[in-house]
Amino acid sequence: MRLATMPVATIAQLVALALPPRCPGCGVVVEADHRFCASCWSGLRFLGDPACGACGTPLPIDQGPGMRCAPCLSQPPVHDGVRAAVAYGPVARDVALKLKYGGRLALATTMARLMCRHLPDDADCLIPVPLHRRRLWTRGYNQSVLIATALAAMRDVPVLRDTLRRSRATPPLRGMNGRARAKRVRGAFVVADPAAVAGKRVVLIDDVHTSGATIDACALALRRAGAARVTALCWARVVGADD
Repeated sequence: MRLATMPVATIAQLVALALPPRCPGCGVVVEADHRFCASCWSGLRFLGDPACGACGTPLPIDQGPGMRCAPCLSQPPVHDGVRAAVAYGPVARDVALKLKYGGRLALATTMARLMCRHLPDDADCLIPVPLHRRRLWTRGYNQSVLIATALAAMRDVPVLRDTLRRSRATPPLRGMNGRARAKRVRGAFVVADPAAVAGKRVVLIDDVHTSGATIDACALALRRAGAARVTALCWARVVGADD
């Protein structure tokens, strides 16, 4: 029987045999796409409440809605909150790196499936954290755009891909402390079309939240452009001593 005459279900079965779904973390064969094996699943630390109402840092006890951690009380952030699906750890890191540098584009959907529960119900639009055009040319894609697009398909929220732009290139922030990161990205983002965000409840989308310097710089630009609310949603965030 020729491939062109085979039933669609048969073709799907043949593809599944040849290319079985694999764990996004370690690559072992699993029962369905975007599913983690038991070992990698147990290696993910899922985040939620109780958490700081401003920066989203996990808190040891629930002290009611709007509770803020000490750093946010002393210096309130420019954004309206950060949420992440999981804590940054070996499994979360490997998934992020495979998407960001390994060309595993389907992992954007894997991330979005676990991020979706944190997306505000009243979000007006999603804005991916932009790359500078030189880095975009080198990599070929922006992982934050891919994640935002997957989230948009799940929740029917529009993605504004070109509204927020990185106006100048910045060196990689790996290895820098929070203050150095903030200095590097200060003023690096501009809103190309302020009317697109004026009065809107914006959700910034990124892969990994480390010190918060990039989210702060993006939120400041969006606030100045008239956004009514700016929250951020990420795949993973650093928590604990390195936050």
